[in-house]
Amino acid sequence: MIPYGRQDIDENDVAAVVAVLRSDFLTQGPAVQDFEKVIAEYVGAPHCCAVSNATAALHLAYLALGLGPGDVLWTVPNTFLATANAALYCGAEVDFVDTDPRSYNLSVEALSRKLDQAEKTGRLPAIVAPVHFAGQSCDMRGVHALAQRYGFKVVEDASHAIGADYLGGKVGDCRYSDMCVFSFHPVKIVTTGEGGVVTTRDPEAAATLFQLRSHGMTRDSSRMEGESEGPWYYQQTMLGMNYRITDIQAALGASQMRRIDLFVARRRALAARYDDLLGNLPLTRPWQDLDGRSAFHLYPIHVDSQQRRRIFDALRAAGIGVNVHYIPVHTQPYYRQRGFEPGYCPNAEAYYAGAISLPLFSAMTDAEQDEVVEAVRAAVMDARSA
Repeated sequence: MIPYGRQDIDENDVAAVVAVLRSDFLTQGPAVQDFEKVIAEYVGAPHCCAVSNATAALHLAYLALGLGPGDVLWTVPNTFLATANAALYCGAEVDFVDTDPRSYNLSVEALSRKLDQAEKTGRLPAIVAPVHFAGQSCDMRGVHALAQRYGFKVVEDASHAIGADYLGGKVGDCRYSDMCVFSFHPVKIVTTGEGGVVTTRDPEAAATLFQLRSHGMTRDSSRMEGESEGPWYYQQTMLGMNYRITDIQAALGASQMRRIDLFVARRRALAARYDDLLGNLPLTRPWQDLDGRSAFHLYPIHVDSQQRRRIFDALRAAGIGVNVHYIPVHTQPYYRQRGFEPGYCPNAEAYYAGAISLPLFSAMTDAEQDEVVEAVRAAVMDARSA
């Protein structure tokens, strides 16, 4: 089966991991700081905090910005569960903003309308978390303008978007947000096995992130109450977690980052081939915003909702590992128990009804892609004639 996503590991990656295994530090060592520096320099943000996974990264980002009981975070339903769940871990509430029908990202128009109503009821969000679905940046300039007007913080969930471009910079530089989160799961563009990072321009927020990821402890005397008692001394001044990433993971990530531009270039080339080869079929291909260039974590197509299951099953039967991203979060049983109902975000729900993610990964060959295209062609045309 041709999978929808797969890691790309070379001998340099293996050697980087082996070097750590033979070193004095398997965790809390220099490889973590090296990885953080590589990410920060690549995206153009001065601070980067690496953690065990992107869910942890979201949780820490929300906590570092003060999210807690009595607050509400807004995000989109077209995302993985973690974007919303991490706000609940903070004791906050969650609400959802519908998506743009072209990009499947957060609709700035819908956000503006919702903010106008929320201002009247005194229930504005503390944080808005736009999601860069499939690797395509949201309209962050538009989100930032609304943040300036209404006073909320912005956390970009860029789990899909390492290497993406937006308005002359890299996603993750935090020009239009307070923090940005990346994921390094094996199906993502760059992998650490499991892992995530938070980038920010705020030095105090960065210091809080570093402290929160390791039990809320600090050895920095400037962040202690009273005087340090010696080199061994630490204090816990806040309630943190153990969200540390290992040096093994960090070494793999730093090695992978040396090839990120190659990874993204290949994904963009494959996406362009899909655009060309699928152009005459009755389906919708990904829309591209001229303000940015997608990193193409995913290549999502949209088919007739009445035919989606038939097409999906035919592709799986043909050995094509298609998937669906995403079931709208607010329609999950847990969130329905919290008061959300189908119809709450109609654009996200309409997209989900016809969504199929085609295989796309940097090591994918043209021949494999041709096999996918032929299978899509056969499945779509068969479903249309049925």
